[in-house]
Formats: sequence, structure tokens, C-alpha cells
Amino acid sequence: MEPALEFSRKPIILIVDDSPDNLLLMANLLKEGDRYVVKIANNGEKALRIAQSNPLPDLILLDIMMPGLSGHEVAQVLKSDPHTRDIPIIFLTAMASTADETRGLTMGAADYITKPISPPVVLARVETQLKVKAAADFLKDKSDYLEQEVARRTLEVLAIQDVTIHAMASLAETRDNETGNHIRRTQYYMKILAEHLRDHPRFRHFLDDETIKLLFKSAPLHDIGKIGIPDRILLKPGKFTPEEFEIMKTHTTLGRDAIAHAEQQLGMNVEFLHLAKEIAYGHQEKWDGSGYPEGKAGDDIPISARLMAVADVYDALISRRVYKNGMSHEEAARIMREGHGKHFDPDVCDAFFACVDQFRAVAAQFADSDHDMAQKAAALQFISGAE
Repeated sequence: MEPALEFSRKPIILIVDDSPDNLLLMANLLKEGDRYVVKIANNGEKALRIAQSNPLPDLILLDIMMPGLSGHEVAQVLKSDPHTRDIPIIFLTAMASTADETRGLTMGAADYITKPISPPVVLARVETQLKVKAAADFLKDKSDYLEQEVARRTLEVLAIQDVTIHAMASLAETRDNETGNHIRRTQYYMKILAEHLRDHPRFRHFLDDETIKLLFKSAPLHDIGKIGIPDRILLKPGKFTPEEFEIMKTHTTLGRDAIAHAEQQLGMNVEFLHLAKEIAYGHQEKWDGSGYPEGKAGDDIPISARLMAVADVYDALISRRVYKNGMSHEEAARIMREGHGKHFDPDVCDAFFACVDQFRAVAAQFADSDHDMAQKAAALQFISGAE
């Protein structure tokens, strides 16, 4: 390990002393063998200018008793500056009392050499402090590298998660009559509702910053189970027969089970997949218990699913389809109000109306264009022809 702790350049040593004789003595001593780059300052003000300029010194030999700024004052400035606080300081002084030495060390000095100096002692202590500095720099560089690498890998994992989620959601969407914009809109609707309700007494225990992020990440998987529904039912433009509707309702269970299988393959519990399972399985439940797959009611329905119920229904009402136009916002809002306390958790429904302008802005930002609808129509025609 020793070679790794060596400086890749000559160490820079700053000598600070108001005595020209002392400066000359120390400079000549340290220049022997051409091992160090030596800089000198004859007062505290000049010492600070040199010490705070790049390249920074690797070690400072600092006299205490100087006119103007004393060595103690110079050290105090350097140690209070994040840019220079890690530069080791060796005090050089004729003040040899224990109290003086203790004060210097308390201020952050790495060592204390009394005058008149002993050249072998000075060289030995300089070398020791430079090795300590090199080791500290090595560990700091290593720590910074590892921190950056962890941050990079974390971003990479999050990106892979997001890509995987959207790939899975888009795969289901290719077989549905909705466009990919539905995924984006419902994501943002969920976020709007969650942020509005985060301080609500009924929801604040659940809706913290991290959970809101996970809800946003999980939302695109709410209809992943539709990939398991036959095309003749999934793409049917009219009403379902009772038998067809029973098959259609299984998309909630299929979605939950697909996500659970993926989680089992990972061999660990993943928080955002837990929420994704809740949303996929429970977003068709209704507050009054008339929904599916289990007919849960009220607070028995997970909060994540209650949020998605409002987001999904509103978007379904206003969205264009290949076979029909969407409703106006006003007509959709009327239906949403009729669902207050019946289809929807009343507090979540109230949040929708409190944030209705934000909903309309998201709907406009991610609106389905004529090009989107033409692409969807072509894709569905291909699927129908291949069937």
C-alpha cells in the first residue's frame, strides 16, 4: 500500500516566519535533496494568500509570534475554511511552555516544534506529517470515489426500474384501446392527489415523501393484468356481456399475480412493487363495496388503490378512444361528483375537486393527439388481423 500513499508530485510546503534568517534556514533545509516544493511568506496576510491559492500547500510550517496576524490567527482562519482546513500545520515557536503547546494543538495543529530547531527533528516530523496527509488524501479520494460510484449505481438501478416498469406497462397498453399517454396522466394525477392529502389526518401516516415517489413509480402498472385478457374482450368497443365482464374483472388478479411473481423471482420484498400490487389488485374496488375483485369497502381498500380509482376513472372519462371521443371536463366532473362516497373515498374525491385545475393542466399536457390515435388504431387493426 505504501506506493499508493505517495504524492504524485512533489509535496508543497509553505514556511511562514517574520524572520528572514529563519526563512532562509528552513527553506535551505527543506530544499536539500529536491524532495519538496518550498514556498515562503514573511507575514500572516501573505501566508493566507498563498495557502488559499491553488495548488494548496500539503503542509504549513507556521511561526506563532509575528507582527500583524499571529500564527494562531492564521491557523484559525485556515481551519475555519473548508478549502484549507485539512492542510496540516506545524507550529514553529520559541514559546515552549506546556500551555502554549496545548493551545496550538487545540487549535488543530498537527505538531509543535520549538526553536532553535534541530534539522533532523524538523525533517523527520515534516516527513511524518506528509505521510499522514498522503494517507488522508488517499482515503478521502477513495471515499469520494465510492460515494460517487454508489450514487451512480443507485441512479442506474432506479433507471432500470423505471425502464422496466414502463416497458411492462407499455406492453399491456399495446393491446388495450388506451394510449401510452394514459399511463403518464394517471401517474401525475396520483402525485397531485397524494401531495394534496399528505397533511390530511387520515393520510399523513402513509403519504410521506418516499411513499409519494413510490406511488408515482408504481402507478403505470395498474392495468398490467390486461395483458392476460383475450383480445375479443379487451378490444370490444361496446358493452360486455356478463360472462365477458367476469373475464375482464380478472385483470386485477392477473396484474397482482404477475407483479408478485416478478417479486418472487427477485427473491426479496421491494416496496414499490408492494404498492404496485395494491394498485393493480385494488383500483377497481369502490368505497361502498360494490367494486371488484373482493368487494372491499371503505378503509379496507388500500389508500394507494383509492387514489388510483379517482385518477383512473377521471382519465377514462375524458380520454379519446379509437371508437369514441372523450367527455368534456364538465361532464366528467359531474360523474365524479356522483361517485363521492359511493365509488370514491369522499376525502380523495374532495382532493380531486380541490386540485381540478392541476388535473386539467396534466390532461392538456399529455393529451392524445390525432397522430397518437392514428397509431393506436393501426396497432389495434394489426392485432385484430393477426388474431
